Amino acid sequence: MNRVRIVIVGAGFAGYQAARTLSRTLRDEAEIVLVNPNDYFLYLPLLPEVAAGVLEPRRVSVSLTQTLPRVRLVLGEVDRVDLDARRIGWTDPEGRRGEMDYDRLILSVGSVNKLLPIPGVAEHAHGFRGMPEALYLRDHMIRQIELAGATDDPEERAARCTFVVVGAGYTGTEVAAHGVLLTDALARRNAGLRGGPRPRWLLLDLADRVLPELDRRLSDTAHKVLSKRGVDIRTGSSVKEATADGVLLDTGEFVATRSLIWCVGVRPDPLVAELGLPIERGRLCVDQYLAVPGHPEVLACGDAAAVPDLTRPGQFTPMTAQHAQRQGKVAGHNVAASLGHGSRRPYKHHDLGFTVDLGGVQAAANPLHVPLSGPPANLVTRGYHLMAMPGNRVRVAADWLLDAVLPPQGVQLGLVRSWSVPLDTEAPERVKTPTESPDDR
Repeated sequence: MNRVRIVIVGAGFAGYQAARTLSRTLRDEAEIVLVNPNDYFLYLPLLPEVAAGVLEPRRVSVSLTQTLPRVRLVLGEVDRVDLDARRIGWTDPEGRRGEMDYDRLILSVGSVNKLLPIPGVAEHAHGFRGMPEALYLRDHMIRQIELAGATDDPEERAARCTFVVVGAGYTGTEVAAHGVLLTDALARRNAGLRGGPRPRWLLLDLADRVLPELDRRLSDTAHKVLSKRGVDIRTGSSVKEATADGVLLDTGEFVATRSLIWCVGVRPDPLVAELGLPIERGRLCVDQYLAVPGHPEVLACGDAAAVPDLTRPGQFTPMTAQHAQRQGKVAGHNVAASLGHGSRRPYKHHDLGFTVDLGGVQAAANPLHVPLSGPPANLVTRGYHLMAMPGNRVRVAADWLLDAVLPPQGVQLGLVRSWSVPLDTEAPERVKTPTESPDDR
């Protein structure tokens, strides 16, 4: 008799936790298949530290085959789901097609960069959602400082030393906080920039404060740290137009720059909208058990799912790693329950607080809603990340220790080119190849 086949689409926080829960509960009673474009789980919260050179890329990339030994990994990007036939289709990294039937399906495809209809942004901005974008940004920042030090044109030097981040949420705030430390260190060591102005960083957001989705005290801490480092925070402001030479702000000011970093948020993977099922702001509607109405064999979780927030009736859970991780565990548990292992349970989670890494020894945190700042917050933040990571903890801690006593390495490898990480992409987890047309997935 054939074993039940459980297919999980996506290995982000939700998909990884669902796979791990199922493998531990069912062991060899069912075939568990994880379909993902890459062979690793990416710990996204530490990606800004990769861009800043604090952590090496493999530190935040946890091997799926090593940490999920009872799960069959299929490398591919799912682009078709036939709910009636209970079948999925994908394209593998070498362009070959594949198909597979399923008995149970967990959709955890995650999210991609959020776009706004602003002229020039798609052509000149770069997002920050996947490893390729982080590696590109790391090289780009180093390259701009080096080119600035080599030119005799003061206007070009100023433009190359100016970095504009749009979006002051989690990602944008952390990118600016780590980025300014890196570029300051590089400029101090560059003979062509010694004695000149510091690199300039702008952080823009239409909201009235940084980290608008968090507690005011966390926001105030982040604002104070960034301002002390010289970051020019422009709240209530955004980009009106982007060009190759700079950005035009909605205030009418033109800022000459070669670096536009787009961190305005995320949107659910477009695959969700293609299913033809009810959606809520691009997210697949599910019930409190994470099941898709009309398709009890299909569950959705993470950024792809509009999950009712039982702690706030009438609302949906926000698109955060904290919710995705816990929803993945519940999805795995409920699929196992459908196969006779326990009883299913609804998803309900009260947030335990939030942490924001501001680089160096600075952070903002409110564990169990107790506000902290400075080194104590940094200790809590790093402790939380080490506990939340499913692997590589010793390597991450070692990199943090080395970063505390050694200067950053100002070396750009040039492995990820600008055209290979376009902002308008449905696959931020992989680089674009020269043979792909703009319509290719």
